[in-house]
Amino acid sequence: MTIKVIRGNPTPEELAAALAVVRARAAALAATEPGAPPATSAWSDPARIARHRVPHPSPTAWTRTYWPS
Repeated sequence: MTIKVIRGNPTPEELAAALAVVRARAAALAATEPGAPPATSAWSDPARIARHRVPHPSPTAWTRTYWPS
């Protein structure tokens, strides 16, 4: 792996920090299985909001929307 600085003049500490981030990201990506879907959070699961399936209304559902008492 080759890293090239295009602009600026980073100090050795700055360059080492940037390289550590890039290597950590590459190691994290290599640790996952190639065909596995990415892990998702439970917060983004739509089933968390709608626990039960809502039935779809029929074509005549508008007739049952209001019944005067």
